[in-house]
Amino acid sequence: MTAPGGIAPGPASGSASGTDPFDDVIGQAEAVEQLRAAAGRPVHAYLLVGPPGAGKRRAALALAGELLAETARRAGDTDGVGRHRRLARAEAHPDLTVVEREGPFITREQARGIVAQSVRSPAEAACQVLLLTEFHLVVDAAPVLLKAIEEPPPSTVFLILADEITPELITIASRCVVIRFRALDPAIVAAELVDEGVDATVADAAARAAGGDLRRARILAADPGLGPRAALWASVPARLDGTGATVATLVAALLAALDEAFAPIDDRHRAELAELAEREERFGLRSTAKALEERQRRERRRFRSGELRFGLAVLARTYRERLADQVRAGSVGAGSVGVFDALQVASESIERNGNERLLLERLLLRLHPPT
Repeated sequence: MTAPGGIAPGPASGSASGTDPFDDVIGQAEAVEQLRAAAGRPVHAYLLVGPPGAGKRRAALALAGELLAETARRAGDTDGVGRHRRLARAEAHPDLTVVEREGPFITREQARGIVAQSVRSPAEAACQVLLLTEFHLVVDAAPVLLKAIEEPPPSTVFLILADEITPELITIASRCVVIRFRALDPAIVAAELVDEGVDATVADAAARAAGGDLRRARILAADPGLGPRAALWASVPARLDGTGATVATLVAALLAALDEAFAPIDDRHRAELAELAEREERFGLRSTAKALEERQRRERRRFRSGELRFGLAVLARTYRERLADQVRAGSVGAGSVGVFDALQVASESIERNGNERLLLERLLLRLHPPT
C-alpha cells in the first residue's frame, strides 16, 4: 500500500484550522488513533467496520476532510482547510463521492459505476475520496470492485463502511486497512446526550434503549413516548392469560405504539431535508435530496427493527426479574427457560419476518401457552 500521489504526509490532527476534526467521534479512542495516523500518511483503502450508530460515517467524513484539505494545509491556507472540512462533513465536496445502495444489496451495476468513478481525476483537491456505505451488503458485486480497490489510481482513496465483514467482503477487506468500531457504551452515549443539553434521566433511558447507537439515542431522547412504550412492553407478562383474544389486543397495542414512535425521526428527517436544500442553494450544488430520502427510508426500516428489539429486550428484562423473584421464593416455573428461548428466536427473526403482527402473536402465545 502506498500513499496516493500528490498527498504528502501532514499533521494528523489537522491543527492548521484550529479544530480537531475527530472531536465528534466519541467513544472510539482506538479507531480515532488509527484515523489520525491515516490522515498523516494515507494509503489507498480503508474499511471501517462496526455496528450502526457507532460513528463510522462521521469518522470517515472527518478523515475525508483531512485528505481533501491536504493541499490547502501545505500552503498554510487555514480558510481553505476549514472549507474542505465543512464540505466533506456535509457530503458536498466535489472530490467526495458517497455511494449508497439502491436496493437491498450493492448491485453489479453500482459496482461498475464505482470502478468508473475511481479512475477519474480530482476536481480541486490532490485526491478524490470514494465513500462506500453499507458494504456488508455487497454480495456478488464484490469481484467487480476488487481490482479497483486493490490498485486504484494514485489520486483515489477508498473509505468503505460495513456493519460486519461478511464472507463476500473478506477478499476486499484483505486489500484494506481495517479499522474497527465498537457499539458505544450506554454511559458514553448518555454523557454525550447530557453534553448536548438532554436531561440526565432522559439521556440515560434513551442511551439504554438505543443499544449503543448514538444517532438512535438522539432521536429517542426527543421522544416523550419512550417511557410509556417501555412500560407497555413491561406490562405484557402480567396481562397474558393464555387466550388468543388477549394476545390479539396486546399485539395491536404494541404495533400502534411502534407506529407512534416515528414522530421524532420524521421531524429529524424533515429538518435534514430542509438543511440540505439550504446548503445546496448556498453553495450552488446539484440536488441530492433523492439520495437523502432513500437513506432516510432505510433508516426508518432500521429504526423499526431497533424498536422491536428494544421491546423484546424490555420483555426479557421483565422475565429475568420475575425469574429472580421465583428463585428467591424457591418456586421456579418449569417453562422459564423456554421463555428466553422464545424471545431469542423472535429477536433473530425480526429481519427475516416481514409480518410483525404474526411474529408478535407467535411470541406471546409461546410466552403463555393457550389454556
